[in-house]
Amino acid sequence: MSEKQTGERAGRRARLRAAVALGVFALLAAVLIAFPPDDLYLWIKALHIIAVMSWMAGLLYLPRLFVYHTDAPAGSAQSETFKVMEKRLYRTIMQPAMGLSWLLGLYLAWSVYGFQGGWLHAKLAFVVLLTGVHHFYGSAVKAFAEDKNTRSGRQWRFWNEAPALLMILIVIMVVVKPF
Repeated sequence: MSEKQTGERAGRRARLRAAVALGVFALLAAVLIAFPPDDLYLWIKALHIIAVMSWMAGLLYLPRLFVYHTDAPAGSAQSETFKVMEKRLYRTIMQPAMGLSWLLGLYLAWSVYGFQGGWLHAKLAFVVLLTGVHHFYGSAVKAFAEDKNTRSGRQWRFWNEAPALLMILIVIMVVVKPF
């Protein structure tokens, strides 16, 4: 079996694992909606936290891949490996996790808080900024795939801090509810 075939096979297995994980998550959500338990709020909140953790893991890891990718010569085996890793992380983990985070978060904001509270509006503003960072990373995945990255490793190290800062602000808004 060639190296290319081995890579394609590994890619199929990774996509299958991701599809199974998403399927289990969706099945659990569907069961909760069809047969709502008395503590549905807690279940939705737990699923929201799981989705947010998955999204944040990707947001914190992807720019680290960019830092290492920046140092790899274009067209090298190392560069091609980073391209695959970045694309899979973004499309298979981060995109679904972001969508679920938004969907479940908006459900909680509406059903529990009625979209009321200054802290909630601030949190949503920070989540919009975090979503902007997410999409910025998506454009970088595309640029790296086309060997058109224009940023240095140092710049990517800076961008690695943006999601962490926004996460801190979001958690403070949710837990402390300062206003």
